[in-house]
Amino acid sequence: MSWGSPGIGSVPHLAGELFKHRAGIEITHVPYRGANQGLMSDFLAGRLDLMLNTTGSLLEAVRLKQVRGLAVTSANRFPDEPELPTAAESGVPGYDVSSWYAIYVPAKTPAEIIAKVNADMGAILNDAAAKEKFKVLGVLPRGSTPAELAAMNVADAALWGPIIKEANIKVE
Repeated sequence: MSWGSPGIGSVPHLAGELFKHRAGIEITHVPYRGANQGLMSDFLAGRLDLMLNTTGSLLEAVRLKQVRGLAVTSANRFPDEPELPTAAESGVPGYDVSSWYAIYVPAKTPAEIIAKVNADMGAILNDAAAKEKFKVLGVLPRGSTPAELAAMNVADAALWGPIIKEANIKVE
């Protein structure tokens, strides 16, 4: 079986390698240069057996029944598509991959500026209008503290490091 991702080293690529590892299966990765560079059209045309990508890029195709969603990769079901089970519920215990975005500043940025940026971003992410705009994209906005972000960075390095090494992933 073949599976596509929007590129080598992308979160969907790493998620697929982790899935292979945790599920104990062998499937062939077909990397593309982004989701809009033939990945989606090849998937819809049946030239790929599976695709891993962000919710936003696939949710509409699932809703239109152009593709069949098998599972979400996060620990919890997506609230707007509760019929899609998690990968863990589908037989891959402990599988939990969520894409996330963060704002970084230079290391020497004063603490009061970091606190202000963090507070302002938290307010934006909690705004009902902003949440609605994210919802359409299949994104669940959530803020964090700088300490929580630092912990996520450490956890991601611990998760992805062995997978990158095992799969011999090299950025091209």
